[in-house]
Amino acid sequence: MKTRFLFPYYFKFIGLALIVIVHFPLIHLLQLANIRFDDNNNGLFSHHHVFFILTYVFILVSLLMIAFSKEKVEDEHISQLRLDSLQWALYLNYLVLVVSLIFTTGIDATDVLRLNLWVPLVFFIIRFRWVLYRLNRSLN
Repeated sequence: MKTRFLFPYYFKFIGLALIVIVHFPLIHLLQLANIRFDDNNNGLFSHHHVFFILTYVFILVSLLMIAFSKEKVEDEHISQLRLDSLQWALYLNYLVLVVSLIFTTGIDATDVLRLNLWVPLVFFIIRFRWVLYRLNRSLN
């Protein structure tokens, strides 16, 4: 895996900050304030649709920053771990996708496909960080 396509190391912290400091408090604040976007207009530029799109884009950008930022020491072994984790994440994601499509019908299937946008990134981040943790623990 070529490291020239990875974000700089500090992007990991920017992505974490965007999720923890900005996204989660905003979502919880809207839930606590009981703000609902009840538009009669369910079109492309309704408040609900714009908020939904911005939320998904925000989470995707944050997860991409976390997942594909360089490590402090980026060597061949880290690149191989990254590649293996990405492969496992895709396998697991498609397994979850197929199983959930089998057991969902109608409108639930679109929710499954929406989740398919960010679930591979979450699987990748968890697997990659777990393998790095185990590697560092075995070296110490």
